[in-house]
Amino acid sequence: MAQCVRTSLNPLPSPLNSAKTPTQNPLFSSISSFEAKPNASKYPKISLSVMSSQGQPGVPTASLDALLNSGRKEEVFSTIKGSLHNCLSETNLQLTVPGLKSKTRGKVRDIYDSGDCLVLVTTDRQSAFDRILASIPFKGQVLNETSLWWFNRTQDIVPNAVLSVPDKNVTIAKKCSVFPVEFVVRGFVTGSTETSLWTVYNSGVRNYCGNVLPNGLVKNQKLTANILTPTTKAEDHDVPVTPDEIIERGLMARAEFDEAREKALSLFEYGQRVALEHGLILVDTKYEFGKSSDGSILLIDEVHTPDSSRYWIANSYEERFQNGLEPENVDKEFLRLWFRENCNPYEDKVLPDAPEELVCELAWRYIFLYETITKSRFQMPSMEEPIHDRISRNVSSALSSLQLAACADELGAEDKLDCSVCSTVMHGTLV
Repeated sequence: MAQCVRTSLNPLPSPLNSAKTPTQNPLFSSISSFEAKPNASKYPKISLSVMSSQGQPGVPTASLDALLNSGRKEEVFSTIKGSLHNCLSETNLQLTVPGLKSKTRGKVRDIYDSGDCLVLVTTDRQSAFDRILASIPFKGQVLNETSLWWFNRTQDIVPNAVLSVPDKNVTIAKKCSVFPVEFVVRGFVTGSTETSLWTVYNSGVRNYCGNVLPNGLVKNQKLTANILTPTTKAEDHDVPVTPDEIIERGLMARAEFDEAREKALSLFEYGQRVALEHGLILVDTKYEFGKSSDGSILLIDEVHTPDSSRYWIANSYEERFQNGLEPENVDKEFLRLWFRENCNPYEDKVLPDAPEELVCELAWRYIFLYETITKSRFQMPSMEEPIHDRISRNVSSALSSLQLAACADELGAEDKLDCSVCSTVMHGTLV
């Protein structure tokens, strides 16, 4: 029997593993790494210094209120409110795009089989507690474009399945054998769902997914080392699993798991470093991997989005932690907490509607996080063309181009114009 992977943790925090010195960015004049401090107060001291820029016109201070209520928010908030009833909650591309064979409806993504590749449409559906809670304006575009930004920057850590991005909400990806395991990486003891680290720890669990946890940890405390807490699926519910169980159940071979584990931890460490350089803490996240036809392991699904990750504001974390306050978060946690306070999201058959002000605030926070991480401005989509029509048009064009490329690869140079599909596309009659 394979031995269980264990990580021994101590209650006192330690520096974030990073050999690189954070660089300056337009929001913050200096960002230091985590530094262990003595126990001089109620909780273990964690020093995370993010100094706001001083005397620089147009540079916001590093408080959550100042950042989230900036002039930029005023620019986009009216557009968000005007789009509450124009969200992309459902797609049916199999009815509008030739060549799509089937549709699989996930919590957030609609996945279509085109034969040689997959078309992944990121909708505006908001999920948590294994339920759909609401539809958030522009969320699908934010997630798709955020993932693409990270995919482009992590290819040296692990290759990904992306073939093309023909639309703001769409990624076309290579087909691969998806491992039925989610690689959840955590740097802090936090969370409010049934499988979150704080929930299980607070219930008395001290050995979670092969990680031995000490007594004395408090909510939102930084772990001395990042840990992997994998889950697998059972009737659409995340189920914690140990590395040994993954191997014993045949979900992954040992070598496959070891490689994916190493890649997941490396991705998370890189994500933490980039987030901190932008004044944010990447708290935890999840990754999914697949195996390509040549046997290589690919990163799939999404990367470091506010849907798959928790982000906190860095400069206020330490003071709030010392005072027993919740960190300032820029993800969907506040919406989770609202549902927990107003219903039983796991058991109630009918959930209350999320208040419009919370939906709009979440849409803005997703946009804010995208702009903070990428240092680029989120481009609002044009409303002149219905979003489903736009996606159908762009996906049809992209699939035609991919067919053209595949045809060109198969045919010799002298025979390329003999292919009717190639000839039609090359002469511009297929649009």
